[in-house]
Amino acid sequence: MPKNDERLIAAGIYVISFFTAFLGPLIIWLAKKDDSSYIDYHGREYMNFFISYTVYGIVSGILVILLIGIFMLWIIGILAMIFTIVGAIKAYEGQEYRIPFIFRLL
Repeated sequence: MPKNDERLIAAGIYVISFFTAFLGPLIIWLAKKDDSSYIDYHGREYMNFFISYTVYGIVSGILVILLIGIFMLWIIGILAMIFTIVGAIKAYEGQEYRIPFIFRLL
């Protein structure tokens, strides 16, 4: 079980993403990844999530021309919010959470 401060920082990666989608979680992850494998795991998971959903958003933006992209953008936005909240809760509880539908690049 990770220590309380590790759990809090890992959950903070997800929570701060509501205010700074990329830069805040990146700074926290880069600053603390060598201190804890738990923080490193959640930081990599969030960065993979961000990259994947950015790609999904770009593809949906292009598909707006065909009108299906409008619905896809709504679905992607709702899923991104749900998975971020669930990720923060799981990180705070000390569990490793694998966000669905993402590319594992990092």
